[in-house]
Amino acid sequence: MLTALPSEETRLRLAIAQSANSSFYATPAWQQAFALPSPRLGDFPRISKSQLREHSPEGFLPAGWELKDLLARGLIEEESTSGTSGAIVRVVFGKTWWAEQERRALLRNPFLAGLLGAQPSLRRAVLTTPGCSGVSCYNRWLSLEQRTLGDSLFVNQARIPFTLGDEKLAGMTKEVADWAPAFLDVDPVHGMWFALYCERHGLRFPSLRFILTSYEYTSVLHRAVMERVFGVPVINLYGSSETGHLLVEDDGVMRPSPETACLEIAAADAAGLGELLVTTLSNPYLPLIRYEIGDYVAPHGDGYVVHGRKRDALRDAAGRTLTTRMIDRCFADTTGVAHYQLRQKPDGSAHLLLLPEIAEDVLAGACASLTAALSKLLGAPVTAESVGLIAPEDSGKFRLTVRETA
Repeated sequence: MLTALPSEETRLRLAIAQSANSSFYATPAWQQAFALPSPRLGDFPRISKSQLREHSPEGFLPAGWELKDLLARGLIEEESTSGTSGAIVRVVFGKTWWAEQERRALLRNPFLAGLLGAQPSLRRAVLTTPGCSGVSCYNRWLSLEQRTLGDSLFVNQARIPFTLGDEKLAGMTKEVADWAPAFLDVDPVHGMWFALYCERHGLRFPSLRFILTSYEYTSVLHRAVMERVFGVPVINLYGSSETGHLLVEDDGVMRPSPETACLEIAAADAAGLGELLVTTLSNPYLPLIRYEIGDYVAPHGDGYVVHGRKRDALRDAAGRTLTTRMIDRCFADTTGVAHYQLRQKPDGSAHLLLLPEIAEDVLAGACASLTAALSKLLGAPVTAESVGLIAPEDSGKFRLTVRETA
């Protein structure tokens, strides 16, 4: 059950109380903001990813807390981010925090709240890059027993799903069927590729009630494949290892989890599109104020619309920002395409890589329609080709849009 929330001013004071005596915040600019009688979010400096990388986790621990002591006492976990927007960052949180903040976010969706009820969790099968699966990260082959943690079965152990052979995929589907999960917790690319294998072999999972996508931007293509194959709702969950889960999808809108963080849109344009800043409220071991999470969002009613990574935004011929979401809308009515990557060159032109649902499909119709739509949107020439592989970043994640700088 959701409880009444303290005011934003009260929640900000909570953030200040758990942050003010950490060494990172000892600079004059931060201390001056803390000393204001009625501070607002805009009164504080921002925290960049590079600052977090340099100072986390020791610099954010409250005075008197020692990392080695907290680890030795079993009070915290230390993890590393996937490095999607730069080098890997070390983060820490309480032993039960990850599950607690995820549940808070899920309860913001009425459908999920009804399924969860009084249960602490639902059985899930996780399909994402083995480099980082939530709070458990694998970098070597593990047995089924080693990959089963409580109500979670970590299924995938391949960094690039497109390289998986049928024997390996058959083993994965058997594990999922035997586990009988209530939902799949997926990176959208891994989930989509798994779904296509299931479709080719007529496989369904009777226990499945929904699919949760996270880890990176979910394309309309990925969503369409998973909905078509499994016939259950695909629900997006948004957040990061540093901040926890901040937004959950409900009827096309991303609903905030206000117990976990205060959210702010900085430098918004006329349409409300701006950079998301996050002030955390529920992890005293890594208190962040106005953290630059690295994504564009826009307000929508009492929620938000996520537009993708700031670094992945393209530019049209007039210099206007084109977010991953704006590009992805061009694929809404596309069929036969499983995945893509649009790479914009410094001169504004772009080249589109299309991965077909059916191997060796040249996708002539999709190439023609998409190059026309994208050329109009960018105001620059776009070429396209069908390919057999689109490689991920070093982090294991896939970028739908890339702006080349040289």
